[in-house]
Amino acid sequence: MDNQYSIDINNLTKIFGDFVAVDGINLKVPKGKIFGLLGPNGAGKSTTIRMICGVLTPTKGEGKVVGLDLLKEGEQIKQHIGYMSQRFSLYEDLTVLENLKFYSDIYSLPKNISKNRISELIRMAGLEGKEKVIAANLSGGWKQRLALGCALIHRPRLLVLDEPTAGVDPVSRRIFWELIYELAVQGITILVTTHYMDEAESCDEIAFIFKGSVLAKGTPEELIKDRKGKNLEDVFISYVEEQTGQKVNSSFAEMKFLRGIEEGDGE
Repeated sequence: MDNQYSIDINNLTKIFGDFVAVDGINLKVPKGKIFGLLGPNGAGKSTTIRMICGVLTPTKGEGKVVGLDLLKEGEQIKQHIGYMSQRFSLYEDLTVLENLKFYSDIYSLPKNISKNRISELIRMAGLEGKEKVIAANLSGGWKQRLALGCALIHRPRLLVLDEPTAGVDPVSRRIFWELIYELAVQGITILVTTHYMDEAESCDEIAFIFKGSVLAKGTPEELIKDRKGKNLEDVFISYVEEQTGQKVNSSFAEMKFLRGIEEGDGE
């Protein structure tokens, strides 16, 4: 496996009883790139992420994450990964500063290093003046930035973002992605799942996952060109339609009660 990749997994599979959640996924994510995982709910994205993070042991397959063996060095992998989900993983009854200090203690950072990093992260996230605010009192956008700061406190080599912008306003989404671009420029690899196609189009590479398998991967431009779509949303829908054999369209025409027609009524 090539050390130019932050993630290099082969035939990664996870089976729960009779259910195949992830079915032989292969992924290579170059260092310092933003890589997007796209797919409908239940496609296997979160299970894949949990295996990559060393939280779930694969049923089959092999791989390396930040140069460490996925099967043998799961605990070490966790030390080099920053993780952030749409739930933000914050302690709501702690202040902004206390949350950052808490995560610093989790990673056993020396006091002098912790102090400097916390100051840097507060500036990066634009949280100056909010250090003593209780996390529960922050808006969704500010919670998002604080959660990002907590995920970066130990200076991870890989940042995993599981739908990090779900439920936040468009301005906060834009600011958040500007921070992500800057982190990638600094050499941090980003793995992100998202349902926002404009975010997906900002990734260096993406992979479409459906029913635990990778249907396609490449740059957004390559996939749009290959499927002859106008944008990634067209591409995404075309794959779902192809796999399900059903058109993705409005079913309002079939909902008679919305048209003032009840069962037994004539047209």
